[in-house]
Amino acid sequence: MGFVKTLHEIARMHRETYDFFDAEMLTVFFETKTEVVERLLPPPLKPASMPIGFAFTANYPKTNFGIEYRESGLFVQASFNGEEGSFCLAMPVSNDMAMIGGREMFGYPKKIGEIGLTRQGERMLGWTERRGFRFLEMTADLTGTFNVPEVQSAFTPTAETHAIIFNFKYFPAPDGAGFDYHPRLIREVVVMRPKSVEAGKAELILRSSQWDPWGDVQPVRVLGAVYTVGDNSMLKGSVVAEADPAAFLPFITMKVDGY
Repeated sequence: MGFVKTLHEIARMHRETYDFFDAEMLTVFFETKTEVVERLLPPPLKPASMPIGFAFTANYPKTNFGIEYRESGLFVQASFNGEEGSFCLAMPVSNDMAMIGGREMFGYPKKIGEIGLTRQGERMLGWTERRGFRFLEMTADLTGTFNVPEVQSAFTPTAETHAIIFNFKYFPAPDGAGFDYHPRLIREVVVMRPKSVEAGKAELILRSSQWDPWGDVQPVRVLGAVYTVGDNSMLKGSVVAEADPAAFLPFITMKVDGY
């Protein structure tokens, strides 16, 4: 194994899917405002039928690509060509290879951060911080009932689920003027196979720093929390559209710290 790989070595690196075993995830679902979602979505994405978002913290103890790491994420629901999915606004990770792989292949707006996920009885705590600033705090009391019980069944998986994720893949041009190519909208599917599922009431705090403006999402009502342990798979993604570079320019700092 050196700087220059053989074809055999490259073939061994190939994965049909990126698999996570015994993935531990605490997800808090919330409602925001339609006008907030409209402002946060780069075109050609449009708001989904409901202004719903979610944040999570996760621990991935074993993968099929040789990395163990922690991750958190912030999403709002979006639609493209009539299909609804989740648009990723931010995704801190604790490992540089997880950051590079997710950004360069799928377009996830990943940055290196510090992520915590702990359990004390029925109570779970999750948090994320960067540059010494904690912008995500979540707590869940896994008593079995959501803050808003009437929506619990819609957000609590009971079997294998397929989640549609939207991201934008883009790179700045080397001369600093615009993009290398038109930003590409990526559609990807994540398969989740939960082995255990627990639900409960949640509290969520999103704060904004100069570099991580999570407070922009403005949750108006926390719906509840789900804690799962299971095996997840990231399937192959595809380019489904290109964004107008001028229209996308305001969103260019999603994966970098703007100065």
